[in-house]
Amino acid sequence: MDTLDFSKAASVMDIIREVREKGDAALRSYSLKFDGVETSELEVPASEMENAWNGLDEELKAALLLSKGNIEKYQKTIMWKQMEKSELYQKVHALRRVGIYVPGGKASYPSTVLMTAVLARVAGVEEIVVVTPPQKDGINRATLAACYISGVDRVFQTGGAQAVAALAYGTETIPRVDKIVGPGNQYVALAKKLVYGDVGIDSIAGPSEIVIVADHTANKEWVALDILAQAEHDEMARTFLISSDEKVLSDIEEELMKQKLLQPRINVIEESLANNHYAILTSDRAESIGIVNLIAGEHVSIQTADAEDYVDNVRTAGAIFIGEYSPEAIGDYSAGPSHVLPTSGNARFASGLSVNDFLRTNSVIALSRGTFMECAATAVAIANEESLAAHRDSVSKRMGGRA
Repeated sequence: MDTLDFSKAASVMDIIREVREKGDAALRSYSLKFDGVETSELEVPASEMENAWNGLDEELKAALLLSKGNIEKYQKTIMWKQMEKSELYQKVHALRRVGIYVPGGKASYPSTVLMTAVLARVAGVEEIVVVTPPQKDGINRATLAACYISGVDRVFQTGGAQAVAALAYGTETIPRVDKIVGPGNQYVALAKKLVYGDVGIDSIAGPSEIVIVADHTANKEWVALDILAQAEHDEMARTFLISSDEKVLSDIEEELMKQKLLQPRINVIEESLANNHYAILTSDRAESIGIVNLIAGEHVSIQTADAEDYVDNVRTAGAIFIGEYSPEAIGDYSAGPSHVLPTSGNARFASGLSVNDFLRTNSVIALSRGTFMECAATAVAIANEESLAAHRDSVSKRMGGRA
């Protein structure tokens, strides 16, 4: 499954070059061209974040705070810990400044703010910067409120490949960051790929996807809604339904056709299902597991009588959702692990975003003479094999100790 449309690469490279050369002026020009919004001021005042939070209804405030608390709790449990000092140990450091891309346009995503910025704050990042596409009526209030409670330092209204370029190289207004995280469209993904090396990135995001394994015990209505929850993201969203029971597949597909008619985003859903939905009949459980690992999906939902037994066998998944009370949608909002996950088969080699993506480590080597002597001869032998005389001498001169 291809992640990127490289036919757009030349256009994205032009945008990156323009931002590097013209800075803020390029960002304003692209906002007008692509978003139809004039942005005389790129930065959203900090007071707007606080005002947005104060203006939210209490139910949404409570929901955002609960989600934030669950995310913090989970991320703290998996965060790398500092090691005790010894002859060989590792130091952990938080990144100094990170940039977060928060999508806009078709919908607002305060959840993406929580699932990225909270992780950075738990890690101890010094400065957190958010970029998000400008809107004619201003940045979504819930998104700004999420920035406020997540500890975001600065918010800029710019989106697309130009926003990625601004974060990677800096402009008069937007500071250069050490790493860029967060999902976006094809232009954002291509820009992240092209600037990687000058700045760190989390991943190259493709269309969202879910792989569901179901058996006769699965609640057909709930499974259908799980599929629809994925399909409503985007016309390119991919959905896979796997079962070794043909009746289960047909029953869920029938339920899917009924439930989609009740959804307000039916146009998006119908296009997604028409082009990117796959019902797969397998011969047995082993074949189901094999196909799940082959797809290496962003989300893998196991809704079978023996769901727990799948955990040790599913080796390629962004996140695994076990049982009927762990729908993927709960992971999108409030369970705790980040919803920024590898897509398009990248779970073969990549993991979901975590607090540790905002940390870096360096090893510390502080050998005593005794430990040095234990491995010195080995270093000399390898240096000789590689014909690196200075390497050899750097070690061998120390083997005799001080004169």
